[in-house]
Amino acid sequence: MPTDTQNGRRGRRPLARVLAPLLVALALLLIPAPGPGAGTADAASVCQGRPTKTYRFATGELRLYKTRHYACAVTVAKRPGAARPMSVSLQPRGGRPAVKAGRFGRQAGPVTVHALNRCVRAAASVSGRGTSTGWILC
Repeated sequence: MPTDTQNGRRGRRPLARVLAPLLVALALLLIPAPGPGAGTADAASVCQGRPTKTYRFATGELRLYKTRHYACAVTVAKRPGAARPMSVSLQPRGGRPAVKAGRFGRQAGPVTVHALNRCVRAAASVSGRGTSTGWILC
């Protein structure tokens, strides 16, 4: 019966011990790291659908999204940080408004309403300053 030395197995083990850490290090170098925009609101949205409209105001912005059946709104503070009063409201024509209000650090919402073949109106505020729309997304 051949021994480990005759099979060449003895020479393979140290080679595997050296190559495994090198391959792991190479894989870590090749995997892309998050860029400077990672973790911002632009990286990913909390609403489904395509971005439809953005209304900017002094202390933040109101972002509206639309799918075929639904509309969604989010209020995002211009300068995230300490919790402050924020609100977002979205109302389909002929329906009741969906409201999210409270003290938030970065964003209020999302609020979603069923808006198939309906116009909607939205309102948003951050620290008492805000904006509202007329009937839109008709």
